[in-house]
Amino acid sequence: MQRLAALFALAAFGLLILISFNSRGPKMAEEARISFQIATGPSGGTPFTVGQTIAGLISHPPGVGRCDVSTVCGPAGVILSARTSQGPIESLTAVNNGLVDSALVQADMVEAAVAGKGPFRRPGPQRHVRTIAALFPEAMHLVAANKAQVGRVSDLVGKRIYLGPAQSGSALMARDILAAFGVGPNAFRRVESDDPAADMAAGKLDAFFVLAAPAFPAVTAALAGGKAHLLPIDGEAAVRLLADDSQLAEAHIAANLYPVSGEVVTLSTRAVWVVNERASDALVYGLTRALFNPANQAALAASHPAAGAIDVATAAQSLPAPLHSGAARYYREVGKL
Repeated sequence: MQRLAALFALAAFGLLILISFNSRGPKMAEEARISFQIATGPSGGTPFTVGQTIAGLISHPPGVGRCDVSTVCGPAGVILSARTSQGPIESLTAVNNGLVDSALVQADMVEAAVAGKGPFRRPGPQRHVRTIAALFPEAMHLVAANKAQVGRVSDLVGKRIYLGPAQSGSALMARDILAAFGVGPNAFRRVESDDPAADMAAGKLDAFFVLAAPAFPAVTAALAGGKAHLLPIDGEAAVRLLADDSQLAEAHIAANLYPVSGEVVTLSTRAVWVVNERASDALVYGLTRALFNPANQAALAASHPAAGAIDVATAAQSLPAPLHSGAARYYREVGKL
């Protein structure tokens, strides 16, 4: 009898464990965390600022009240974080190889990565890169010191130029622009700078490039004293660049965005959110839906002037890489694909 009683007790204990496990199961599932990174390039760039805002808006940790509203946040448990990178080459190869979940990168570099062109000729086509959304335009700014007597891009021969952080989108595009205007890599002095506006004011720099959404603080600082000006990037060389790259566009920097500057014609590209093709369909669908929830638009626009251009109407147009299946499902649902 004692042995039988012991067996009953053991069975009852096992049943209690099973009941406890089953009752905790759904709760444990709800509390699961899904880490999702966004590589954004250097910390001073527009993509980093906007990436931080996106991460904060659509993360869905337990206990966040605003996420109780349908589709305002991403899928339950997803925690997004923005992280810096050296630039588009590092970001795109990391996404392609599954080393980082996603990235905000410039569209012309995405196109080059998918095709295995330009800086991706050696590693080859990045075949696993997919698009979530085209976000906002970034214009190339070319600032020249008045003392340098530079009126056109071709006048930069022999000048001291800061192209942007090494391997950044700005530096890569600047090299292509200079080459198109006949200023080869050995025809100017490349200068590194932590503060190009200050270095220009100190006479250490003749010109610098910045790929960013206007108005960019370093450009404002350089132009504020009236001792520098924006150079146009136009003419036949610009037309050739536009013909060679479908992800470049002619852009106009408005006269009222910077001090002592009229309207300037330049080139622009778009910041694009990309992901690996193996990312979960449901996850990417949920992130895309949350990104374009109208309740998030005011906070996005407040984070940076560029983010005000994020619009579902243009997010799936003329993309440099195929859409991820989860994003495509969302755009079909809202009639944008």
